Amino acid sequence: MSPKLPQVSGREVVQFLEKLGYQVIRQKGSHIRLRKITSLGEHNITVPNHKIMAKGTLNDIFTRVSLWNNINKDELLRML
Repeated sequence: MSPKLPQVSGREVVQFLEKLGYQVIRQKGSHIRLRKITSLGEHNITVPNHKIMAKGTLNDIFTRVSLWNNINKDELLRML
């Protein structure tokens, strides 16, 4: 069974992605844009800097990061 999505802030997600090698490239309003060069190419992802991120948004971010970094989504959630 996959781990339940945690309640996290946008800032916590950004810090987690930075540990995976993503770099913040810009922020516009409450949205933070990150970039990482992966084996599949350049991956850009936008994270809303909210106090509590919506579960669907968090799920979508983790799905994309999982695909681009070839890391199982459940493993990413455990790492968070």
